Amino acid sequence: MTLQTKAPPLIAQQILLVEDDHQIASMVLELLSEHGYDGLAAQNAIDMDRAIRATSFDLIILDAMLPGEDGFSICRRLRATSATPILMLTALGEDVDRIVGLELGADDYVTKPFNPRELVARIKALLRRASYGPARTNRKDVLLFAGWQIDPMRRQLRDPDGVQVSLTTAEFDVLLAFCRNPGAVLTREQLLGLTHAGLAGPVERSIDVHVSRIRQKIEMNAREPTFIKTVRLGGYMFTPDVEFVRC
Repeated sequence: MTLQTKAPPLIAQQILLVEDDHQIASMVLELLSEHGYDGLAAQNAIDMDRAIRATSFDLIILDAMLPGEDGFSICRRLRATSATPILMLTALGEDVDRIVGLELGADDYVTKPFNPRELVARIKALLRRASYGPARTNRKDVLLFAGWQIDPMRRQLRDPDGVQVSLTTAEFDVLLAFCRNPGAVLTREQLLGLTHAGLAGPVERSIDVHVSRIRQKIEMNAREPTFIKTVRLGGYMFTPDVEFVRC
């Protein structure tokens, strides 16, 4: 069994930048254009809403400190109705600000001043992860497999008895990637792209460690796994049927 790779997009991916600083907006838009993206800038929530009504965007880059409705409020509002990846780009660099942004539903958080190469790398990682996710799921779907339940919003895994099972951030992301792509052979590179492990450090063999630990927690016999199968010269395949429950 082989994984069908996506054909290159016929049109540039659409990115919406919500930023009230004209100098930064101009610099980011130029950076996006240089890397083949079609960028559009909005100065505030009103302009952003107008743009979203007119165009379907693949990614939203969102400043936290905006006139009127701030970025954190916008992030919460967007995440309630949309699975579009959100990258917060802001001068608020304290850990508490980063945590709040991520808890409100941001997919990544970059502080100003930023390294242009890092920003592009994070944009590519977010778009790559989003490109593998099946269209029938969204961020609010609870996924069920073999009596297990994984909740992306609460980031919780429960066994068939309803007991919560502890997972590290990387383990949760890898398992969620499997659940969103059941029956597909995923290479280590693709799993890195689908998870935050791709941002932490692109070491493909680290996926093997995460998979081994996940097996210890969900398989009846981790030495003879039935849920996560190793595909020789391919990667891994998640075998259970997965149901998606809209919350």
